Amino acid sequence: MEAEAKGMNFPDELSHLVRTDEPLGPLVWLGIGGPARFFAEPLDWDQFAQLYSFAVAEGMAVRVLGSGSNILVREAGFDGLVLSMAAAPTSELKIDGKCLVAGAGAKLSNAVIKSVGAGLAGLEHLIGIPGTVGGGVIGNASAGGRDLGSAVAEISVLDSTGTRRSISQEDAGFGHRKTSLVGQIVCEVTFQLEPSDITALNKRMQKLWISRNSQRPSQHSRIAMPFVDPDGISADELIQNVGLAGIREGDVSLDSRQPNYLIAHEGATSEQCVRLIDRIREQVHLQTGVDLQLNLQIW
Repeated sequence: MEAEAKGMNFPDELSHLVRTDEPLGPLVWLGIGGPARFFAEPLDWDQFAQLYSFAVAEGMAVRVLGSGSNILVREAGFDGLVLSMAAAPTSELKIDGKCLVAGAGAKLSNAVIKSVGAGLAGLEHLIGIPGTVGGGVIGNASAGGRDLGSAVAEISVLDSTGTRRSISQEDAGFGHRKTSLVGQIVCEVTFQLEPSDITALNKRMQKLWISRNSQRPSQHSRIAMPFVDPDGISADELIQNVGLAGIREGDVSLDSRQPNYLIAHEGATSEQCVRLIDRIREQVHLQTGVDLQLNLQIW
């Protein structure tokens, strides 16, 4: 269906990029959700900026889709424009001296592999963490006691007019699993890394990769991590301690061994996911006083 028929006249030079009623379920890890009213996969950053600024000017809601690892889409879908970062130019990885320059759409694990292959240390502890560079920076992904923000030198973001500007590490507001970047469109991230022995880096990375993969529910493909680890304790430990491992709501459950993984079984719905998440947060807060924060974005 043409975008015009859905009540939106995109500029002629952009209209060929826009699809309507695009199913989102197949594009996210949980495999749940209805269509996007408008959907586009820009081929470069200029197209991305033009589409974004046009949508903002028209008062249209916009969401950015990376790997889909932390997104729950409701069955009603998303009544706005979804911009995909799947195109190669938005996920490019380049080595520049001691720096890695990463497009926001690049998979975080690919960024780790690229830096390790160049003999640069500082990201290897994040191997196996799902998601993209952009999402990882916005949420300040962490593992092994180190966060992504500690390696960031500069972040390029897009403002509502489609203009790119740079944000320093200091101005990004990096804290425990959070930043001040929420709601902004991250385009590119420059990481400042340190030269190191490639062989030692590779061994460390491979060891962590094996360990992380062994912790993921291998018998299920439709999974997501619903909660952010609180400072000082993992969400996994909290859920185990209050006896909620394996809890089920309809066709949605937590894994019994790694309960910070939400599993969408056949027939799972977004409402079942939300109800289960709400039950867990309520019980954890009642029993421990900890208010679990969401890792999942609910569209």
